[in-house]
Amino acid sequence: MAAVKRKGGDGMKRNVDLNEISDGRLYSANDMVKVECGDCAGCSACCQNMGTSVVLDPMDIWKMQRGTGRMLEKLLKKELELNVVDGIILPNLRMNGTREVCSFLNEEGRCSIHPYRPGICRLFPLGRYYEKNGFHYFLQIDECRKKSRGKMKVKKWLGIENLKTYETYISRWHEFLNKSEDGMKELDEQNQKVLTLLILQRFYQTPFQAKEDEEFYREFFERLSSVNEILGF
Repeated sequence: MAAVKRKGGDGMKRNVDLNEISDGRLYSANDMVKVECGDCAGCSACCQNMGTSVVLDPMDIWKMQRGTGRMLEKLLKKELELNVVDGIILPNLRMNGTREVCSFLNEEGRCSIHPYRPGICRLFPLGRYYEKNGFHYFLQIDECRKKSRGKMKVKKWLGIENLKTYETYISRWHEFLNKSEDGMKELDEQNQKVLTLLILQRFYQTPFQAKEDEEFYREFFERLSSVNEILGF
């Protein structure tokens, strides 16, 4: 079975054989899966050597700005960077030093933004298998170094309030990025730049005014509808 997986904020698309990287099962939010790893005690392997793969979605940036008290411009000076992902400019976590360590990892090897860490960090070692009307989760069997893991419900592992709405948000963002990527193929170089800068400006550089998750979702879907109308999606 071929899987389409997007790392981070649904960037970096790659086609893989699901049977080669997973236990061969697809999971939903209420399913039990072997992900519990003892609070990652003594291990931060998944926070190192990730290159530019931890791509951030708009909600990641909104939570990070609220949690750190710094806007995107300041975060880009040290902790984040911009890269082209499937033709679109998106932010990702910056890896630092010869060990390529996440910029938010502290001296004790623990995440300094754990309460508002990015969605891909919450997800790991799960991945998302996208289908026509949404996605399922799958377990990446060789990604986490902790081999003796306990079972836990997917929704408890993620620890995301109103998970159903969050999943709708992720699906819509994934769909939008796919349409934008396809749209790039029909544009000349100048208009490709215009499109990717529009995405960056509307969803990342312009701060969301929301103070709660539900407010964020409403504001995001309003922006998405507006941009879809502009682009004719």
